[in-house]
Amino acid sequence: MTMISGIVRICILVVIVLLCLTGPVIAAAPISTIMQGNAVFVGEEGLDISAAMGPDTQIGWWASAADISRSSPTNTIDLKNRMTNFMVSPSEFDGYLGNWYRLNSAGKANGSAFLVVDPQLVLKVEDTTVQVDVELLKWIPTGDDIQFRIDTNLVQMASQRSAPPLITIKVQSPDGAIYSSLLNAGGTPTSIVDIPVNKIPYYTGSIWNMGNPAVYSPGNYTLWAESNVNRMNDNYDVIGKTVSKKITLLNQGVNPLITKTVTTQTTKTSTLATPQATTQTVVSTTVPTPSPTKPPTPAPSQTKAAGFEVTLAGAAIIMGLVLSLKKE
Repeated sequence: MTMISGIVRICILVVIVLLCLTGPVIAAAPISTIMQGNAVFVGEEGLDISAAMGPDTQIGWWASAADISRSSPTNTIDLKNRMTNFMVSPSEFDGYLGNWYRLNSAGKANGSAFLVVDPQLVLKVEDTTVQVDVELLKWIPTGDDIQFRIDTNLVQMASQRSAPPLITIKVQSPDGAIYSSLLNAGGTPTSIVDIPVNKIPYYTGSIWNMGNPAVYSPGNYTLWAESNVNRMNDNYDVIGKTVSKKITLLNQGVNPLITKTVTTQTTKTSTLATPQATTQTVVSTTVPTPSPTKPPTPAPSQTKAAGFEVTLAGAAIIMGLVLSLKKE
């Protein structure tokens, strides 16, 4: 009897544990459940829109300038057989973004059904060591800390549905491998698959450091983000929509921009050296170096010697006296 009661107690405990584990999952509505006025995104499929539609089975779309109360809808769609398995088809809703209204049996607007939105997804890579947007430089010094920034309008799911959208960051190594997690400076791994993005912008924090060359070899890494909520990326694989633009990131110790600058300056210096040497040679041969000989002897002076005029005057006087004596 004691053994049976013990078994019963064990069974009860097992049931309680199972209820605790499965209870929250059962209680939570799936992210595919759409309420009236919620946003739905082009590419989503498998949506349950019955709560948004109420008793109506048709939806209508009016151009922005149209008077909804007086005019007929510009476009109408019958959803009678798609209430619990609705797809926001790119072909069906292309050019018809914005509010879609429920239509009553008379074809008149009967309140909002849902809002069709074109998804947007942008990934940014930031060097938190020096606070720089890596995309501007295309390079990161080996050993710097890296964080990711996600900007997406899918964040509306977090407030309107049961859970935030899941975004996966793709990091492809130089040899083509794609990581599912990244290591920070301390070696702690962080998953980059199905990140729950619940605000905009969303920051991952510094979760990546390429300082260990054994794990992250030098070279070019390719990074992008994807969202496949309700298979939207499978149905609408458009860059900037369900997949972000790819970023190329060079991991190396020396700034490639500085390397290029030094090379350019060296080339300019060597190019100018030849004309300078040639110019100096021409000047040297054309203008001879002055000879170290004595300066030339100046030409004889045309000035008479000092006292010459006095001598001539004395001689003239003597001659005058001689002539005077002879006459006497």
